[in-house]
Amino acid sequence: MNIGKAAAQSGLQATTIRYYEQIGLISSARRDNGYRDYSDLDVDQLRFIQQSRNLGFDIEDCRRLLTLHNSGDDVKCSARELAEEHLHTVEKKITELEAMRTTLQKLIIECRETTEEDCPILENLAHP
Repeated sequence: MNIGKAAAQSGLQATTIRYYEQIGLISSARRDNGYRDYSDLDVDQLRFIQQSRNLGFDIEDCRRLLTLHNSGDDVKCSARELAEEHLHTVEKKITELEAMRTTLQKLIIECRETTEEDCPILENLAHP
């Protein structure tokens, strides 16, 4: 199938698929005329990558997961370790985002309550 159909079936943009090929994450067969030719297996791999990206895995983690998925070996422990590392990163980000939310909420309240010309938000940004 052509890249347009592969994009439609995988839920990815054609430009994203081309990028994944460019960085060696996936590869496709080529027809005699040079056009890309995707198989159902290629589309399955694109969906796998898309789902991995939806869970926040970066490109290199997607590469590792795809390699594990395609190896056919018993790789449950390796995939679990990678997922555990990613979960730790996600939890750290959540903590950082919660701290940002708290700070922003505090600054917004201070801004509403102030009658001075000074803006607590701008002051905080200038003098953290």
